[in-house]
Amino acid sequence: MTEEKIIKHLSKDKKLKTVIDSTTITYGRYDIDDVYFALLRAIVSQQLSAKAAQTIFARFIQLFEDDYPLPEELMHMEFASLRGVGLSKQKVGYVQNVAQFFDEKKLLEYDWSAHTDQEIIDMLTEIKGVGVWTVQMILIFSLHRLDVFPVGDLVVRQNVMKLYKVDDTLKGKPLIKHLNKIAEKWSPYRSVAARYFWQWNR
Repeated sequence: MTEEKIIKHLSKDKKLKTVIDSTTITYGRYDIDDVYFALLRAIVSQQLSAKAAQTIFARFIQLFEDDYPLPEELMHMEFASLRGVGLSKQKVGYVQNVAQFFDEKKLLEYDWSAHTDQEIIDMLTEIKGVGVWTVQMILIFSLHRLDVFPVGDLVVRQNVMKLYKVDDTLKGKPLIKHLNKIAEKWSPYRSVAARYFWQWNR
């Protein structure tokens, strides 16, 4: 499916069309095809500003040869060394959990194409420290899946609510259900719609 056809499909939603017409999305800015590496970056970046995340992740990968934390090396990296680059105690555990999972299941060169989005979410959320939102980011930015709607993402959620004038007293599961209902019309290109919402008014 060409980008032109995707935009044509999404533009059937007149409200979303106003976002598309006023917004430019940049592919490649956050895209990392390496699922393992992308997971590590996502964990390191959690709850940090973009600048702080970039600085700490750069220090983190510099601990390893060729700036690449191979699973076996990361699993056996000294705790003090990982803490020393700015990782919290909790994040040290999480990145080593990822390394152990990928090492044990031989996933470093894994072909993810045979799995559905949900199967990948189910698999990777087995790792302590990896949640659904994180895996959705992997699906969108590493595996380039086209129909992922990250309803738990704060920016996407706020911008969808703003565009569709969703009652801000709506909370929890009813809100999630309502937002997913709005997004149904964008399928099978909800990931592209999400990219627009990330860039809109920013």
